[in-house]
Amino acid sequence: MAITESTSMRGSKPSSSILNNETFRSIVFQFVTVVCIFGLGWFFVTNTIENMSQRGMSAGFDFLDVSAGFGISFTLIPYTEGDSYFRVFQVGIANTLLVAVISIFGATVIGLIVGLMRMSKNWLVRTIARWYIEILRNTPLLLQIIAWFFGVFNLLPRPRNSLDWGGLFVLNNRGFYMPSPIPGDGFTMTLVALVIAIIAAVGLRRWARKRQEATGKYFPAMSVGLAVIVALPLAIFLLSGAPLAWDVPVLQGFNYRGGMSVPPALCALVLALAIYTSCFIAEIVRSGVQSVSHGQTEAARALGVKPSWTMRLIILPQALRVIIPPLISQYLNVTKNSSLAIAIGFPDLVSVWMNTSLNQSGRAIPIVAMTMAFYCIVSLFVSLIMNAYNRRILLKER
Repeated sequence: MAITESTSMRGSKPSSSILNNETFRSIVFQFVTVVCIFGLGWFFVTNTIENMSQRGMSAGFDFLDVSAGFGISFTLIPYTEGDSYFRVFQVGIANTLLVAVISIFGATVIGLIVGLMRMSKNWLVRTIARWYIEILRNTPLLLQIIAWFFGVFNLLPRPRNSLDWGGLFVLNNRGFYMPSPIPGDGFTMTLVALVIAIIAAVGLRRWARKRQEATGKYFPAMSVGLAVIVALPLAIFLLSGAPLAWDVPVLQGFNYRGGMSVPPALCALVLALAIYTSCFIAEIVRSGVQSVSHGQTEAARALGVKPSWTMRLIILPQALRVIIPPLISQYLNVTKNSSLAIAIGFPDLVSVWMNTSLNQSGRAIPIVAMTMAFYCIVSLFVSLIMNAYNRRILLKER
């Protein structure tokens, strides 16, 4: 009897060991989870398509080649009313990316300045930065966008009484006007020289950093690099005969003609996004700088290092390891918050695609899917770039 029981126990041991194997169970559970997710998604998709077909609605993308038949007030790329819906989608993407890029740049610069002001030893500077953050951070973004548009730009003077700066830059209630460049023959050489100068400046900065790490000697790579970026293209530009003209805006009738114009809605949207997001970035910068040991500053001061060098070369490089991760979320928020442009009539992707195109075509499913895919791809791309930079500046343990 004992022999029989031991034999049966030995026979059941392999199966029980497989079930108790952690790797096997994790693979099975993940496989079941993936199957359930795909099955649920397939159920919703097929059910939606069937219900739409019963009501005579189409979920396809064949409408993208159909003429849209409506105009768009502001476009970065050429567009006419006879263009297709797919062209409308492209216009919306271009306008949204324009708002996001300018707002991210502005928010980063303002946030860095305000964050450093927040830690100033001057009571007035520190108090101004604090109230700037507390007031704007605790006010809804939509309210700020509407306030900038209706309370600032709509109340500007009419074109005949415009705010004029040297006859080149003009601001009124119809927008901001500036000279538009008209490149001539040979201007391509200047652009090539600019690219070469930027590459040379980056290479110079890397060489200076390696040299400093090896010998301890400092080389002003930033100032020299900026000089190269300015001097080389300027020299090529002058030697090639200055092949660049400017189209200056001129008042004709009831409005300005010529030059480059920026609509009030774009100005209000970019300012609101940049200022609102800069409040959060300022606090991120402050926390990052304060995370660096104060002994670093005292050691730099004891060695006679300039305060500006201490912040730029010692404090900020270490603070970036704390600043970058939350900064990624703020960049993603800027891109997604740009969809509030519909409140003031700026033709971003949500306005011209999710609103006008959806109402005209009735293709809700493909339009919503394309919009979600765009925002998802942009967010993933920004995260990829910033995370790659974050991994580069992290401390490497041996």
